[in-house]
Amino acid sequence: MGTHRPRRGLGHRRLGAAQIVFFVVAAAGPLFAIAGGVPTNYGVTGSLGVPLSFLLLAPILGLFAVGYAAMSRYITNAGAFYPYVANGVGKSTGAGIAFVTLITYNAIQISIYGLFGWAVSTWLGTLTGSPPPWWLCALVLVVIVGALGVLRVDLNAKVLGVALCLEVAVLTIVDVALFANPAGGSVSWVPLAPSSLFTTGVGAVFAFSAAAFIGFEGAATYGEETREPSRTVGRATFAAIGLTAVLYVVSSLALAVGAGPDVIVTTAAAQGPDLLFNLAGAHLGGTFSAIAYTLFVTGQCAALLSFHNAVARYFFALGREGLLPRSLAKTSKRTGAPVAGSLTQTTLALVVVAAFGIAERDPVTELFTWLGATASMGAVVIMIAVSLSVIGFFKRRRAAENAWRRWIAPSMAILALSAVLALILLNFDLLLGPAGTFLLRWGLPGLVVVAALAGFLRAEVLRTRDPETYAGIGGPLEDDGEREPAGLEARR
Repeated sequence: MGTHRPRRGLGHRRLGAAQIVFFVVAAAGPLFAIAGGVPTNYGVTGSLGVPLSFLLLAPILGLFAVGYAAMSRYITNAGAFYPYVANGVGKSTGAGIAFVTLITYNAIQISIYGLFGWAVSTWLGTLTGSPPPWWLCALVLVVIVGALGVLRVDLNAKVLGVALCLEVAVLTIVDVALFANPAGGSVSWVPLAPSSLFTTGVGAVFAFSAAAFIGFEGAATYGEETREPSRTVGRATFAAIGLTAVLYVVSSLALAVGAGPDVIVTTAAAQGPDLLFNLAGAHLGGTFSAIAYTLFVTGQCAALLSFHNAVARYFFALGREGLLPRSLAKTSKRTGAPVAGSLTQTTLALVVVAAFGIAERDPVTELFTWLGATASMGAVVIMIAVSLSVIGFFKRRRAAENAWRRWIAPSMAILALSAVLALILLNFDLLLGPAGTFLLRWGLPGLVVVAALAGFLRAEVLRTRDPETYAGIGGPLEDDGEREPAGLEARR
């Protein structure tokens, strides 16, 4: 069975499985997700079932990862998702998913700048008595992240690894303290009851929770830079899902236990991201709370850097294959990093953050919420498309993998993810919060549709005007039917 061999590459064989896990889990940002996303989930949706939503999403994502990991053994490409779809469904459809991925990852990355700007502005205001504008704090970080993005990728992995370990340590300590000191004197398991989740607004709960997982699926974008992609990508993906799921379920439940299940919704709505730090301060002291808040800020930096790297690699992949200007395929001769893609992503972030700042829009309820909701929808669409591509890809290669990997797990993932997508769309107005309008209600989901159509049409134009470039979309599999990925014979 042939493996996909991309043409011009990134820095080769720098990364191992542990480093990839650092990238993808740091992208999910566990402390940032728990302190920033979970209180928002509780407060906006009014649902007590947030922990259960994480618990239910984990196996759904696991089903997706079965086929995703299997296909990663045959296709190694910094574009990850769209080469999968191009080789499994069709080249034009793959191009559509490529554009959806650009929208999705740029949206989630830039949305975090809103939360970061608010957090740092609030922090500095506490220290100095005069908070700087949120957008100024955000713009400074945009420049810093852009600079780190053009450094050696393994250096970035070391930075992310340290940040991730510190975040996990803080969450573990806080969780233990909250379970040891439950509101009302006893631990309540009500947030894990189905009746707590399956009420009005359940789709909004799943959307917020799905957004918290965004990033785990990014392991394949580093396939060209791993030492052993046929094994590393799959291992890193399953490890990322398992680690983030445990952290999210336990920590979101701990917040409800610490605040009290009967008041967690109103308390989260009132305190927002401060909820975790207020509870930590009450049980662990002000010094620990201050340290945790500092890590909350640095955790956002880690998430921003991870998403920046992923977006830069997507620009690189699309430029290399002619779907976007080929100048975007430029890499650093010294580090192998996708310099042009990195600079492009940095420019987009600067423009969007500056626009929200000039318009005096709210960084949390508008920038963070609007773009985060859009990214959540886009991520689910991508996973459905990839699952379809797995079935199509292995339909022509039945001997390559067993039935569970070829079509059973991907089919189950498609059904479950389609249900999640439907719930997100039905509750999209709730995701937008109080600032949402009819235009935003349909305009933001429409961005995903427009991106898909733009990519599809771009490929169709290439089909007639530049057949050679069109043929290269997704990268052809070389020596198909003769070569097998590493370890296939051993598995047999």
